[in-house]
Amino acid sequence: MARISLVPRKGEFFELYNRAAANTVAIAQLLIELLDRFPEGLDGLLRDVKELEHEGDRLTHEVVDLLNRTFVTPFDRDDMYRLAGALDDICDHVDEAAGKVGSYGVRDVREQARQQAKVVYRCAMKLAEAIGRLEGFKDSQRQLIELRELEDEGDRIAREAIADLFNSGADPLAVIRWKDIHEQLEEAVDACENAADVLEAILVKNR
Repeated sequence: MARISLVPRKGEFFELYNRAAANTVAIAQLLIELLDRFPEGLDGLLRDVKELEHEGDRLTHEVVDLLNRTFVTPFDRDDMYRLAGALDDICDHVDEAAGKVGSYGVRDVREQARQQAKVVYRCAMKLAEAIGRLEGFKDSQRQLIELRELEDEGDRIAREAIADLFNSGADPLAVIRWKDIHEQLEEAVDACENAADVLEAILVKNR
């Protein structure tokens, strides 16, 4: 039977969130490497991405387990679940995008996909900076604004990439595959923005 702690364990929660945020940066960095080096080292990089996706799952489980064993939490319990899930979602979308590049029979990586991966990475970096300021509910407005500006940039790149794809005269199967990959990369960017929205709501409630 799990033991319930009546003593606040704030530090453990913030450490887990920082580890989860750092994990999103690491998996986004691997995605950049995978697309830049493609097809060199593809299998190994896909395994590394998958391992970091699993690490995201493990960290989410640790947050949930600690929540279930802690009576007094540093902020709203539901918000804590949401933040953990939002960080995990970023890893899931990056893993999905990498997996599609590996399984769709891609021959060459499109430059716009590399640009999207860099936006994912930069968003993850801004999010990690903001998460690092969560303890004590320090202001992270600058990081969140910059992240949303990056999300706008990601939207633009995705729109242009898909428009170029349909105007390229490429094989219809290649068009379908790459449209799916571009959309999955955009989902990863959107997941970063969603995590930023959750974080901002937490900060507003705890000012």
